[in-house]
Amino acid sequence: SGNTAKEMQVSAKPKRVLIAEDNPMSRKCLTAHMELLGYEVAAVSNGRAAVEKVREFRPDLAIFDVMMPEMDGIDAAKAVSAISPLPVILVSGHSSEDLAARAIDAGVFAYLMKPVSRKHLLPAVELAFSRYHQFEDLREEVGDLKEAIETRKLVERAKGILMKRCKIDEEDAFKLLQVQSQKENKKMKYVAEMVISASKLI
Repeated sequence: SGNTAKEMQVSAKPKRVLIAEDNPMSRKCLTAHMELLGYEVAAVSNGRAAVEKVREFRPDLAIFDVMMPEMDGIDAAKAVSAISPLPVILVSGHSSEDLAARAIDAGVFAYLMKPVSRKHLLPAVELAFSRYHQFEDLREEVGDLKEAIETRKLVERAKGILMKRCKIDEEDAFKLLQVQSQKENKKMKYVAEMVISASKLI
């Protein structure tokens, strides 16, 4: 594409990541992994400190452990997203439905299971950014943050259904929904709901 030079300039500046993890060893490992991926890192030991740090550090990405003293990772994600919207990755020792629902509300865009390896870190980072950009598109479409979050929950479910059915990746599933929404001149939320109810019939 014609703007590769511009893209290279943008990526030449190190992106900033804010890490909140109360375990010193895990914090060290995450910091090392992200520095090797070319990020400038600020690491803190709890959710409250993360919220305080976000204003001065202005990160492009945040990686929060779920279980932390003073403020857990999900509450921290919610508070941080309110100050400066950004993709948040949640690190957890276990996954649960309840956690997933709370996480979407809080602006979490990807998960990592412990122990975190560099092999899994890069795909999670890429996924978080891609989902975050999708969310920005949704927000532009509906113009209201609360409605965008509700729409995102439906879109995530619809994407999962399409990925399984059509054997496609997440990016393509989102594009399918987008194209359909433009074609029918209907909001993404409506198209996602159609996909979900259709899948219940089959």
